[in-house]
Amino acid sequence: MIGLVCAFGVQAAPKVAVADLAYQAKVEQYIHNISARDNHQESYYGASGSSSYDEYESRSSYIEQGELRKFTGDIKGEILRTGMFQLVQGTPYTASSKGDVYDVIKRIKGGSFKGADYVLFGTVSDIDFTQDINELANTDSYSAVLGLTLVGDFSLINTRTYEITSAFTAMGEGQDTKLVNSRDVHVSLNRPRVVRDVSKALGEDVARQLSLQLGGPDMGPGAPAPLRNNLPPDEAPRVLH
Repeated sequence: MIGLVCAFGVQAAPKVAVADLAYQAKVEQYIHNISARDNHQESYYGASGSSSYDEYESRSSYIEQGELRKFTGDIKGEILRTGMFQLVQGTPYTASSKGDVYDVIKRIKGGSFKGADYVLFGTVSDIDFTQDINELANTDSYSAVLGLTLVGDFSLINTRTYEITSAFTAMGEGQDTKLVNSRDVHVSLNRPRVVRDVSKALGEDVARQLSLQLGGPDMGPGAPAPLRNNLPPDEAPRVLH
């Protein structure tokens, strides 16, 4: 953090663009096709015909790349809360984008993060939805649990030198639990709330590790919000005589 202050001055915090989380997935395709074929035959008594069928199946797979846009809002909010950086908006990766989503240097050179001194580039290393029903001992009730865990690898990259200033792995977890019994026909678990909790936890972990590695304020659980721009706290009003 001292180096960042020296490079950009005490008053101007460095500008950071937070890229959406890059991911890569293998997509499987299965095709099963049946087509009819008519067979016509001429005879002395007239035309006669019959039908037969052609049947084939095929499997193919390909690699799909993209960005998750659900989990960076809280990362940006928590980074702003540290007071260490200003945020600028980068250009998102889309299906029409050319090149590898993981080639962040090429994207920086191509102008995807204009005005940024640094890019926080994150990739999804693991994402897992779990849904379980557990029996509660000595009761006719069950606990239905929906959980989500997201793990990402992050690097803070200097847009001029391409130096990695900070690197870490962050994780967000969340779950929704409901008690049900055999009379419950349908159990509805709150998926949006689970996603929200994971996003919040991931943002807090990212900000905490950034601050820890760069010598910023304490961003651990229960820590007070840091002062912005080195301004003193507000004083209670006083009556002047």
